[in-house]
Amino acid sequence: MNMNEQISFKKVSKDEKQVEKILRPSTTFLQDAWYRFKRNKLGLLGLLIILFMLLFAVVGPMVIPFDYVTQDLANMYQAPNSVHWMGTDNLGRDMMVRMAYGARISLACGFVAAIISLGVGVVYGAIAGYIGGTVDNIMMRIVDIISSIPSMLYVILLIMWLGSGLTNVFIVIGLTGWLGMARLVRGEVLSLKSREFVLAARVSNVSHWNIILKHLIPNAFGPIIVSMTLSIPSAIFLEASLQFLGLGISAPMPSWGGLAQEGISALRAFPYLMWVPAIFISLTILAFNFFGDALRDALDPKQN
Repeated sequence: MNMNEQISFKKVSKDEKQVEKILRPSTTFLQDAWYRFKRNKLGLLGLLIILFMLLFAVVGPMVIPFDYVTQDLANMYQAPNSVHWMGTDNLGRDMMVRMAYGARISLACGFVAAIISLGVGVVYGAIAGYIGGTVDNIMMRIVDIISSIPSMLYVILLIMWLGSGLTNVFIVIGLTGWLGMARLVRGEVLSLKSREFVLAARVSNVSHWNIILKHLIPNAFGPIIVSMTLSIPSAIFLEASLQFLGLGISAPMPSWGGLAQEGISALRAFPYLMWVPAIFISLTILAFNFFGDALRDALDPKQN
């Protein structure tokens, strides 16, 4: 450069200073997933409905001034009014408190059944996908054989064999939802077991069981949680179907399916007895579907 040439400097404007600035702060995976979830309006609506149903199930029986078993024959078949907001049934029992107790049974059935199917399906699918070969073929053919049988058929057979009751209903419904979970986990494990971190764990002489529990299952946890969320409405609907057929929980303990079954006999004269539990069942199933779809989109890294 010629020493006689004058070097000129130009002051950088404020806008030019911001060009290389990182506009978005660094976030964790969960923070990023929550950010995407909040943008899904249907998912937020589903979450609000689920929270409302849980609050109704927990707090409702405490604040409603009626008992779900006490009969009041002088107030039979009262339409919804200022005293009985959801009316009364054929024995004069308040429908609102019975719906609150029914929410406890139906929601508990959905969550417990989902947890049972989660435990069985994750372990079964992870073992099949990790071992592979002949063991994988045999285990998945068993799943195919069970899947070929209509679920309602062997649910009814298991209920008749074990007997009706709350615990048996939970167990039977939980044992019907693990097939889809097993297929999902097997597919995830098949795609993960050839990754570098799994090969590094094998070279480090980590046991096969620890590789499954500490490396494979945690990395497939996103799809597992979504599948578990979507299995809850299926369990609620199956419990309602069993109760509607008279194979579920024994009276006087109410559930939404049992209340709908009781109301169907008086549908023409007193339609609210059937429509109230039917609306609650439909709203809850729809809310879990909205929530599960939004959760799936939020946890999918491809959405980023």
